[in-house]
Amino acid sequence: FSPERPLLRIQRYFCRKPVRFFSLILLYLTAGSLVFLHSGFVGDSGPRARGGRDSVVASEAGGRASSSDTRGLGIMSRVFKETRRTGRRFGPRWMRKRRNAKDVDDGRAKYIGCYVDDTQKRALRGVSFFDYKKMTVFRCQDNCAERGYMYAGLEFGAECFCGHKIQAPNASESECNMECKGERSNTCGGANRLSIYRLELSQESARRYGSAIFKGCFHRPDNVTAALPFSAVIQNMSVDKCVDMCTEREKSLAALAGERCYCGFPTPLFSLHELEDEDMCLYRCPGEEFESCGNDNFFVVYQTQVQDNRCMDRRFLSARTKQLVALASFPGAGNTWARHLIELATGFYTGSYYFDGSLYNKGFKGERDHWRSGRTICIKTHESGKKEIEAFDSSILMIRNPYKALMAEFNRKYGGHVGFASQAHWKGKEWPEFVKNYAPWWASHTLDWLTYGKNVHVVHFEELKRDLFSHLKGMVQFLGLKVSEDRLLCVEGQKDGNFKRSGLRKLEYDPYTPDMRANIDELIRTVDSALKKRNMSGVPAEYMPR
Repeated sequence: FSPERPLLRIQRYFCRKPVRFFSLILLYLTAGSLVFLHSGFVGDSGPRARGGRDSVVASEAGGRASSSDTRGLGIMSRVFKETRRTGRRFGPRWMRKRRNAKDVDDGRAKYIGCYVDDTQKRALRGVSFFDYKKMTVFRCQDNCAERGYMYAGLEFGAECFCGHKIQAPNASESECNMECKGERSNTCGGANRLSIYRLELSQESARRYGSAIFKGCFHRPDNVTAALPFSAVIQNMSVDKCVDMCTEREKSLAALAGERCYCGFPTPLFSLHELEDEDMCLYRCPGEEFESCGNDNFFVVYQTQVQDNRCMDRRFLSARTKQLVALASFPGAGNTWARHLIELATGFYTGSYYFDGSLYNKGFKGERDHWRSGRTICIKTHESGKKEIEAFDSSILMIRNPYKALMAEFNRKYGGHVGFASQAHWKGKEWPEFVKNYAPWWASHTLDWLTYGKNVHVVHFEELKRDLFSHLKGMVQFLGLKVSEDRLLCVEGQKDGNFKRSGLRKLEYDPYTPDMRANIDELIRTVDSALKKRNMSGVPAEYMPR
């Protein structure tokens, strides 16, 4: 009897294909089970509470609950309770019923019809872009709305055109028959045919005509020669001719009044704050039948590409100040944009609690100064601890809708200041984990500054965006500086700066789950209550849950 015979038999046993196959399957299942059990134990042993940040929010909510009813405490406990919830499962994508964009009026855009397009004379004469793999109706609409156009048109299934006026006749609906390359359930025009949508979101931003931005219809200023010092009569007047003339004269405004073109800058005499109904300016241009040129009493105004230099000079404070003013915000709440506005409005650099080389390279020269240097007009900070807050003598507190702020910060974290997080990040584990950690911080950040801040001036991002002139004026006054209206009007003309994300890659779906929304909605109520307790106006209406 040889001792090698049993080993030889085992070897021959595993050499048989069926046995070898089932043995490997068994080993694979065993290993998978062990990994699954291990991950379950690790997940259950994680932290059950966030400590500092959550306690501040919970205490604020607790005070509110005691003054109303105890139900609030129960709701708040759900906000911070880290329980596992199984996500809702949907069927395969091909089983989901999808609605055609033509039939949907979601407040963003409305389908108005199929139109003829000519490569020599476009129906929509603004910007255009193409995507022969992923074009969708939403992408085209969002791209045009972000740039301020009134209309978005899709053609050949992959081409997107923008414009503020349709300059072509209607075509039969049957001629717009090409599916979108990135969304086969929707139609994206046809061969030399545009599926055109009227954009509602464009009302929130400026409309464009070529390189010029349409500002609106305005009543003739009382002293037109002082308000718009240069003018000329132009034969066969058109928007292009007036804009070109004012650009050559290095003026930022071009105002059309029939056959006369006026050029100048926005001033208190002509501030562009009192819009008239556009119907008052609907007088056909002599040189272009599809354009409006206004008349002697109502001007059609465009902003040219000429830079208004009245607010571009910036410098450090001549004398070092001992009063440190914070520009505080939760990340993603518009702090960099606010710094841009403050620097243009005051003429002084802003500083930072941190150092960001990309911001320094973009012109924020105060970025390199130590935050206690005293050479900057205010200091950016996202800190929210008692010690850090009490280091400042006063503060401007920027607050933004948490739904927008969280998405903005997530994009910045994974895509940079003007980049975007990838689809893998949004649909992976990063986004739920981010919301779980950052949403309570949004609330606790505001509550900390309201609690420990010595002199707090609250500014809501949305209100600043809606009425920049008056809110920025209030910020300048809070900083103890004299307000220059000419300078503020200059800021209005170049308010975006270098850190505005394009709308081209906005998500086409809602990333917030019902559980996320329930938690965030309760945090919004907590912050709203805290503001009102301190005799401040609560959060803007659009924050509040519906």
